[in-house]
Amino acid sequence: MKLVSATFVLLCLVIITSSFFEATMAGSSFCDSKCGERCANAGVKDRCLKYCGICCDKCQCVPSGTYGNKDECPCYRDLKNSKGKPKCP
Repeated sequence: MKLVSATFVLLCLVIITSSFFEATMAGSSFCDSKCGERCANAGVKDRCLKYCGICCDKCQCVPSGTYGNKDECPCYRDLKNSKGKPKCP
């Protein structure tokens, strides 16, 4: 009886974990494509992609174009670093 219960609990945990993992991956592909467009002309592309990804994960929004247009996404526009400067590229 204990073996059946343990197997059931383990199966439930696997199902819950896999569905959470798929939901997380779905959000990151959105951010990857949007940040790829946003950082296309960046001088330091890997840094741009890193910070754009952080901002996109928090805001679920990335402004169009490679520069400016931050009014399209107020959350993205308003995120600041520890020095009070804009965090998002």
